[in-house]
Amino acid sequence: MSDTVIVWFRRDLRLDDNPALEAALRSGARILPVYIHAPDEETPWAPGAASRWWLHHSLEALDAALRACGARLWIGQGESLALLRRLAETSGARAIHWNRLYDPATRERDTAIKQQLRAAGLDCTSHKGALLFEPWEAATGSGGPYKVFSAFWRHCTPRLAELPDPIAAPVRIPGVELDGGDTIADLDLLPRIRWDQGLAEAWTPGEHGARTTAERFLAGHLDGYGELRDHPDRPATSRLSPHLHFGEIGPHRLLALTRAALRAALPLGEHAFVRELGWREFAYHLLYHFPQTPEHPLDTRFADYPWREPSDSELLERWQQGRTGIPLVDAGMRELWHTGWMHNRVRMVAASFLTKNLRLPWQLGARWFWDTLVDADLASNTLGWQWTAGCGADAAPYFRVFNPVRQGERFDPNGDYVRRWCPELARLPDKVLQQPWTATSTTLARAGVGLGVNYPPPIVDLAQSRREALAGWEGIKSSP
Repeated sequence: MSDTVIVWFRRDLRLDDNPALEAALRSGARILPVYIHAPDEETPWAPGAASRWWLHHSLEALDAALRACGARLWIGQGESLALLRRLAETSGARAIHWNRLYDPATRERDTAIKQQLRAAGLDCTSHKGALLFEPWEAATGSGGPYKVFSAFWRHCTPRLAELPDPIAAPVRIPGVELDGGDTIADLDLLPRIRWDQGLAEAWTPGEHGARTTAERFLAGHLDGYGELRDHPDRPATSRLSPHLHFGEIGPHRLLALTRAALRAALPLGEHAFVRELGWREFAYHLLYHFPQTPEHPLDTRFADYPWREPSDSELLERWQQGRTGIPLVDAGMRELWHTGWMHNRVRMVAASFLTKNLRLPWQLGARWFWDTLVDADLASNTLGWQWTAGCGADAAPYFRVFNPVRQGERFDPNGDYVRRWCPELARLPDKVLQQPWTATSTTLARAGVGLGVNYPPPIVDLAQSRREALAGWEGIKSSP
């Protein structure tokens, strides 16, 4: 074989708007699409259980799309560098293309791979396929990275109009048939004990599912997004985060679809949904410049915060299982377990409850989300947890402690969300639904609720735990 180019797929599992694939096709060579499963190279942040489930189905969708175009996905397991070298030798490939990733461990690996393959005479090129702007393209006036979203986005929004149009998906790919690969099933991504029924009911992984989800959202929910996106009782969010994480839809394509769908005169960068894309860009900007933050607080004062001992495993387990006795928190944690996803407003409330009311380290929550979210993304997960805990860039002031009762009353006013995920509370009146411990014994009995029987009482006192959290902040806020 000769005149072959390898396209190394990673978290860009799509044909549309794929710069690495487009560059390979422009060369006129035959294409060898490759996926290498190497979770050990992503430690300590190898994909969690929910992400592995999604990856299995996304790879199936990608392989089907490639086959429809005349190619097929070669799959391998093991050391990425060794496999790429072997594939280049076997196929006669002269070049390898891939789209960049930004996780610290992956960046280090990819840099080493590029150096060694180039030294071996291969043309290795990486491309921007996951972001609108590279993390190093934005800098403050002093030349450093941004730590405040509003300033970061003001820098980026004028450049939205300068972005290139997304690349159309190819109709035909001149593929290379190569023996010796594994099957998707060989990767052993699906759970041995099948707990994934709820995920299968809620999601359609793959490029087609991503495009369908995007178009449905943009057609029906874009106009009211700014007002309704905070309401977990309403289907007003895009639910595109897992599709974006796995690269089943590119950010350029999504921005182009959004621009076409907008009818208001509001500047593109100021629309609430586009600003959410900006927050994703900001998360990667932070992860790139502060690679220690998945494990360590950006605000170093929080290294001395008096967290509760992590050995208090009962509190953590009850939070994980949705048995805290706080309805909105429990509803969110149960939604997470059943569907692999949680509404963003409820994520903030659940994270605040863990870090402020239970005073457990934010890293424990970040790890649980990492294992259970289908959209587990190191940049966004890190930003979200540090923001809520108060120790990250653009963090809410530490004294902001979300009151889950008030949040439930405001954003789930009719109790539809809580009643769906905590059905044992369904017959409670709206007035006490978000705080059943305040209901009279008669009201509880009429609703069939027994605190401590079929629904737990609160595991902490919200007011007292808030005071303890703020006392901890007082002890560290003057630290250098």
